[in-house]
Amino acid sequence: MSTSAIATQLKPCPIYIDGRPQISRGEVFVQHNPATGEPVAEIPICTRDEISAAIASAQAAFPAWSAMPVMNRCRVLFHFHQLMEKHADELIALVTEENGKVREEARGSFQRGLECVEFACGVSSMMMGETVEHVGADVDGWSTRHPLGVCVGITPFNFPLMVPLWMFPVAIACGNTFVLKPSERVPRSSVRLLELIYEAGLPAGVLNLVHGTKPVVDQLLTDPRVKAVSFVGSSGVAKYVYSTACANGKRAQALGGAKNHSVVMPDADMKHSASTIMSSSFGCAGERCVATSVVVAVGEAADPLLAALKKAADEMKVGDGMDRSTVMGPIINSEAKRRILNYIDIGEQEGAKLARDGRKDPCCENDGYFVGPTIFDYVKASMRIAREEIFGPVLSVVRAKDLQEAIEVVNGSEYGNASSIFTRSGHTAREFSGKVQTGMVGINVGVPAPVAIFPFTGWKGSFFGDLHALGKDGVKFYTETRVVTCRW
Repeated sequence: MSTSAIATQLKPCPIYIDGRPQISRGEVFVQHNPATGEPVAEIPICTRDEISAAIASAQAAFPAWSAMPVMNRCRVLFHFHQLMEKHADELIALVTEENGKVREEARGSFQRGLECVEFACGVSSMMMGETVEHVGADVDGWSTRHPLGVCVGITPFNFPLMVPLWMFPVAIACGNTFVLKPSERVPRSSVRLLELIYEAGLPAGVLNLVHGTKPVVDQLLTDPRVKAVSFVGSSGVAKYVYSTACANGKRAQALGGAKNHSVVMPDADMKHSASTIMSSSFGCAGERCVATSVVVAVGEAADPLLAALKKAADEMKVGDGMDRSTVMGPIINSEAKRRILNYIDIGEQEGAKLARDGRKDPCCENDGYFVGPTIFDYVKASMRIAREEIFGPVLSVVRAKDLQEAIEVVNGSEYGNASSIFTRSGHTAREFSGKVQTGMVGINVGVPAPVAIFPFTGWKGSFFGDLHALGKDGVKFYTETRVVTCRW
């Protein structure tokens, strides 16, 4: 990668080492606005020395930060929370410019990120250990929780604010120090978060930020000073990150891809179901790991549901997320657009019926990276469009004769991130939630992503590790337990 002529006119995206912004000496490339194709920033690929310096900064800051009372650490996060609220409009606009989300989607992801900070502000109550007196003759036993050291977060492009906030607030509240490597496609949102948290009073070196691609990730995964790694991205990369980190003696949680199903029963409220599925499937242009990408329509639900989905898709305005009338924004870049268009071709070749062709929408002729909402009907569970993660606005409709067949379709997936059912029957909902092999389940909910007090619990090929992000799992992941046995 090299700097283009226009990149030399753009403001470079800084890195953060030891609490200070710096300009990287590494190679740079140009970031483009996905809605317009216009260049917006110059993004560096950090050098090995810069990565090492970021880790060294975190390691040097660890003794003092971990010794600080947990309530004092949380007070920094309270102030950070206030600053995020103060700069909400700015942060939301930045997410839309970087990622392409419409303003309301960006606002929603900002709010969910804010909830993660609120959860981290209360970590002190979850740092408590347990005590049992008289475990033996004149013997007491108790446990305490302790931070790990230097932790690393590697985050994806689809939620520039929210996913970093899954990681570093909890990690530093628990007493760790942190190196964040955001997606090179959307790094400026993370830069702004570091600016705000240092304004909130975070001591130098507690949180560091670097940019880059696989070589940077590999260095972070293999450096012996790093004790734990959190990752969110595709399953192939998640498996690689997990195995590489573990092989180098690190604790790891790696959240991977998904192929989420929504089962619609004949007794469901069809208007609500269609509206909710549309939001789940085509919100954020389908670029989220809890998006519905396969609808399993049971029995007589299929035809009315498909008609409602097509009608809603025809009425959906696709365009620049800055336009408040826009309902769906662009794909992240031209490479992603080509991949999605290729999957639409594959669906036709496999024999699925193209019920709505988003390639023909007017938005596809605009500058930027657009694909209109696309719906396939009569999809078989064995088809690639039903099995593989497309990560775009393509929805497959599989027809099933009954609930049991629908559950078999869901459980046949190599992924196990999330699933939903739409029904008026409590018995049906209970049977589905008890038998389906996904970590997150929605009942009449299209996006069953839990709030921050619960862990984000993908299963099967959607997660590699033992302890999930957020909730009690998140606190356990970023701490280790000491048990003391005492006789006086």
